[in-house]
Amino acid sequence: MKTIRVYADTSVYGGVHDDEFRQSSLTFFAQVEAGQFVLVTSAVVQDEMVAAPLAVRRFFDEMLGFAEVADITRSALDLRDAYLQAGIVTPRYSDDALHVALATVSGCTLIVSWNFQHIVHFRKIPLYNAMNTLQGYQQIAIFSPQEVIQYEDEEV
Repeated sequence: MKTIRVYADTSVYGGVHDDEFRQSSLTFFAQVEAGQFVLVTSAVVQDEMVAAPLAVRRFFDEMLGFAEVADITRSALDLRDAYLQAGIVTPRYSDDALHVALATVSGCTLIVSWNFQHIVHFRKIPLYNAMNTLQGYQQIAIFSPQEVIQYEDEEV
């Protein structure tokens, strides 16, 4: 079975230190370490980490050893701009659109995020994927970490 390439946005790293999201975030990253997922992050996440609490930055730095870092390319910027022009998110949230674009251009199968307003949202996901198709890219699955982790009693 092919290992799934997963883009984790900034919220997932922060989720490790949030009471509501801790357990699912820790389980996701443990499964990354176990080789169940290929972790992809980006320069955008690295930039957003500058403002994060020290514990979140330290955890992110630990996980970099397990991650591929997607560069911000012209293709990703063009796809982000297509999302913005389509009104999926406003320019104020262009970094959220860039996360989706970077994951798509980097060939990820899915994105995990705790951002339920601009990324993991039932109205936005089909719009991102429609624009991906129009721009010649594959569709991408978008979920919270809770929805992608494998539970102990689960058979794959």
